[in-house]
Formats: sequence, C-alpha cells, structure tokens
Amino acid sequence: MGVLGVFGVKSASTFLYYGLHNLQHRGQEGGGIATFDEDGVSHRYRGLGLLNEVFTNGEVSELKGDLGIGCVKYANVSKGGLDNVCPLFFRHRSGDFAVVSDGNLVNSRQIADYLEKRGTIFQTDTDAELLAHLIKKSSNEDRVVNIVKALNMMEGGFTFVIMTRNRIYACRDKYGIKPLCLGKIGDGGYVVSSESCAFEIMGAEFIRDVRPGEIVSFDSKGIRSILYSRYCRHRMCAMEYIYFARPDSDIDGCNVHAYRKEAGRRLYRECPVEADMVVGVPESSLSAAMGYSEESGIPYEMGLVKHKYVGRTFIEPVQSMRELGVKMKLSPVRSIVKGKRIVLVDDSIVRGTTSLKIVRLLREAGATEVHVRIASPMMRFTCHYGVDTSTPEELLCSHRTLEEARKAIGADSLGYLSPESTRDSCFGCADPCQACFTGEYPTLLYDDESKDE
Repeated sequence: MGVLGVFGVKSASTFLYYGLHNLQHRGQEGGGIATFDEDGVSHRYRGLGLLNEVFTNGEVSELKGDLGIGCVKYANVSKGGLDNVCPLFFRHRSGDFAVVSDGNLVNSRQIADYLEKRGTIFQTDTDAELLAHLIKKSSNEDRVVNIVKALNMMEGGFTFVIMTRNRIYACRDKYGIKPLCLGKIGDGGYVVSSESCAFEIMGAEFIRDVRPGEIVSFDSKGIRSILYSRYCRHRMCAMEYIYFARPDSDIDGCNVHAYRKEAGRRLYRECPVEADMVVGVPESSLSAAMGYSEESGIPYEMGLVKHKYVGRTFIEPVQSMRELGVKMKLSPVRSIVKGKRIVLVDDSIVRGTTSLKIVRLLREAGATEVHVRIASPMMRFTCHYGVDTSTPEELLCSHRTLEEARKAIGADSLGYLSPESTRDSCFGCADPCQACFTGEYPTLLYDDESKDE
C-alpha cells in the first residue's frame, strides 16, 4: 500500500491525485481519495484498478476541501475487492473520521475476536477498520488519547493516516518497519507520505521521517508530535530498499538508488564471475546492476526491455497472473545478448517464476551463459508485515540449497548477497528487518495468518 495525506492546501484532492501517481508502484489493485470540505461534509471516491482507471470522469474535482487522505492498494487474494480499498469512513459521537493504512498487523485476529465479543460487526478485512473500532470503543473524548490506546493494542509493521474534519494524524509502528515521511507545501500546508518521491510532483518540501512509535498531527496550529510507546526500535523493512520503494525516494536518511548501487558493488565482491556484460532486470534491479558493473569493470548493457503499461509481477495476487505477466513485461534485446556471457542482476527471488522465465528468454535470444546474481539474501521465510510472500512452500529457497535453486531457475551459476552486506548497504537504518531472509522477526507473531492490505 501507499498512503498519502494533505492538510491546508486548496483543492487538496488534486494534490493527492498527482501524489498518488508517484506511489502507484506500491499498489495497483485499487485506490481512493477522501476529503472534508469547509462545512465538515465528507467526500470520498475509490475504485479498483490503476489511478487513471479509477478516476476517469472528473471525480477528483468533486472531492472538495483543503485536507484529504488517499491510498493505492496492494493486491492480495485474502483482502481483495472494493470493500477493502481505503479510505474507509466512520461515524462517531466525537466526530466522523477516515483512515488509510499500509502494512500488516500480526495480532489482527486477536483484536477482531476482542472486538466481536463486545458487539462489533466488521464490514471489511482491513487493519484500518480494526483501528477505527478500537478508537470508537474508547470512552475518552480526546481523539489522540483514543488513538494512543488503539495503537498500543497493535503489533506488526504498519502506518496509519487518520483524517478528521479539521486535523490529520500520521502514525508509524513502534518498530519503524514501514516508511512514513513528512513534507511542507507552501506557507501553511503539510503532507505525509509513504515515500518522499510523492513530494516532488506535489511541490512539497521534505521535512523529516516520522519516527518509530510516533504520532504526528497537522491542524491550523501547525505540527504536533507525541510518542505512543516507550518501546521503540528502528527496524525498517529491508525489502523497501531492495524492491518496493522508488529509487528517487529517501527513506530514513538513505537514498534508495544509493542503497541499491552499494548492494550491487558488495554483490560483486561476494559473488564475482567472468562474463561479457551485466544486464539488470527492469526496473528495481537496474541500480544494483550498475553497482555490480562499476565494481567488476564488466560493461553494463540494456539486454532486457520492459514493456510500458505492464504492472509489477511480484505484487500480482495469483501465480497464474504472475507467469503471464513475465511474458508480457520483458523482452530480450537479441542483437545485444546473442553469443554473450550474461550476468543477470535481480533484486530478489521469491517464488522463482520470474527468474526462470527470464533465464529462458535470454537463452532463446542466444546468450551462451546466464549467471544470476541477486542483490539480497535467499528468501527463506514468509513476511508477516505486508510483503505477500505467500506460504513457505512457494518460496524458491525455503526448502532448497543454493545448487538446487540454481537448477530450478536454469542458470549457469547463482549467487546472493549476504545478510551482513544487506545491512551494511543501508546508511539510514543500522539494523533493518531481514526476517524474510533470516527468520529473526522483530515482533511476536501470535498465530495470525493474515496478509497485507
């Protein structure tokens, strides 16, 4: 998911619409925008598909108000459908509010059981609705106190952006697993976003990242901040740097492109190979391929071309769609790769579907050797914080040795970056979460099997 909130600018929905376009890479199943106008009347529009498929007939201009929130939704089989597309609106005696969220709670089932025993009836499968009901169950009239109580019942990696008729609250999990940052628009406007790449198109200036365990609020009096937990850590998800985030984003003080180039350099030092050219898998792997090329001295070439208007296969909800998506997504440049020994650099291997197809494409185009190098460690464990890695059985490396994984994707050789180099490539977070690689989770896991929104 990609979340965005804007406060204190005229036609906030327009800023949200363009900002969400720069977060489209974080979710392609659906999206929506909600606003409050100057009379306190709520407006919302959402739908399934890409933003330009959801907003087709001037709906953005009908969303009146100078504050609003929006999101793009990440595809997930268990939480699909329009009902689960944020923003969600809720009525309350202390005032109506709307919520968008990113990430995943590991104790969502426990919270749902707790609420259902107290009479709650759920309309969606979202963590946003869980938060809303926890807020509504509290008897305190102070909204931020209710939010603090609700967040302290939640475990996992998440961000929430909550909008009332005159204020926006931005909340980040106490482990700092999911990214969230603040910006300023004009003289009195503010913006909060999953990634800083949304700021440029909105004309916003980056202020800082929201700290782990922090609630930041914007209103007519400016910015206020509190920590809702004393137990705060800094465990940013390594996959944000490796795959999810855009290369022009800065997350917790580290530029994503710079991280990926450094990971590529370290990848060559750990997994060198003799070859004629380095080819990156478009697009999240190109920075790592550049780093590998620079460190090795092997020329970087555009051996694969990505077709425009095709989404990210990793975040497709079902396997059959991923397999078809690979064929639609990439084409080898035959005249470049024919007769050459190729170092194919990719950011990660999850199920192995994409890697197997790409290796075959390059061989069919005439490559004599294909050596696969992965700019992250072997993914052996499922993610419980919002990366839909499915079951352990579906992960290529959960039950295979390195040699068995190499044979499974048909490569001449296969090499991965170590967890130590993955950590050391990150200049902004000293100890990023690498649970999907190492099995060392920063939170308790309970017995919740839910996935990302």
